[in-house]
Amino acid sequence: MATSEQHVNESGAAAAGESAPDTVGPPRKTRLSRTGMVPPAVLLAVIAAAVGVAAVSATPTPSPAAVAQTAAPQDGQPDEEIVAPQPVTPHDLAALPQATTDGTVPEAPPDRHRDAAPSGKLVHPSAAVAVYASPGGAPIAALPPTEFGSDTWVPVIAEQPGWVQVLLPVRPNGASGWIYSDDPAVTLARTPFRIVVDRGAFTLSLVRDGRQVGQWRVGVGKAASPTPAGRTFVLAYVRPDHPTYSSLILPLGSHSDTYLSYGGASGTTGIHAWTYTDSVLGTQSSDGCIRVPQQALDALVDFKVPVGTPVLIK
Repeated sequence: MATSEQHVNESGAAAAGESAPDTVGPPRKTRLSRTGMVPPAVLLAVIAAAVGVAAVSATPTPSPAAVAQTAAPQDGQPDEEIVAPQPVTPHDLAALPQATTDGTVPEAPPDRHRDAAPSGKLVHPSAAVAVYASPGGAPIAALPPTEFGSDTWVPVIAEQPGWVQVLLPVRPNGASGWIYSDDPAVTLARTPFRIVVDRGAFTLSLVRDGRQVGQWRVGVGKAASPTPAGRTFVLAYVRPDHPTYSSLILPLGSHSDTYLSYGGASGTTGIHAWTYTDSVLGTQSSDGCIRVPQQALDALVDFKVPVGTPVLIK
């Protein structure tokens, strides 16, 4: 395990009469448990492959607290026993399901506290690492080092000696898994930021070190295709080469519970602007994504909110 020493630099559907789609790519859509055509859907991970993008990765900010948690026990205190991971060969690792936005890991343990704010501690694998069902348990997935061209950073939601439980960007929503944190390919860091989306109040708040530093009125999913509740995280920063509704898109680690796919991809939800009209703000107007004013995206960039930052949707 390593501790990051890199720092962040300081510094819906269309409204009535609109027909522009909420995403790009070929309109091949699949609705969960339903058939027929569906309306313009959520942001999808297919954006990266379908239109060509330049992905921007911001590195999480470490903190003394993150370093202290990996320090040796004090004199007189016995070492806590660390459960060894099951051996996984390169062949085994390659055969495991990929813990990416397109992946499904039904064996993944569910997040039992989806309404709780994560601590801000993050994990990055510099190479693909195994994800386990429990400390010392069976491997259930492989977490790759990058996604959308950004470094993979996932939030820690629980710990025990030598292990961290992390959120995964897969289906089903709330999927988690355990990573052996003493693996030399694993880096720990901490982000001071948290994004909070209140669907009832139609607000997105940016919190840094426990203090709100910005709040904006937003649009959220319609009643038939709600924005999924619970805690997730910023998966990447994606800048489309030929933007339509938003010059910057932040895919999240969660998926639509209404749409199985759109454009051949996995129904990934995200945060993005909606340049066609501001009338979507303060309404249930999207197919699951969070539509924000341009000022909100600018603030996330100005503050250098890093990939992996927890997002709490309530």
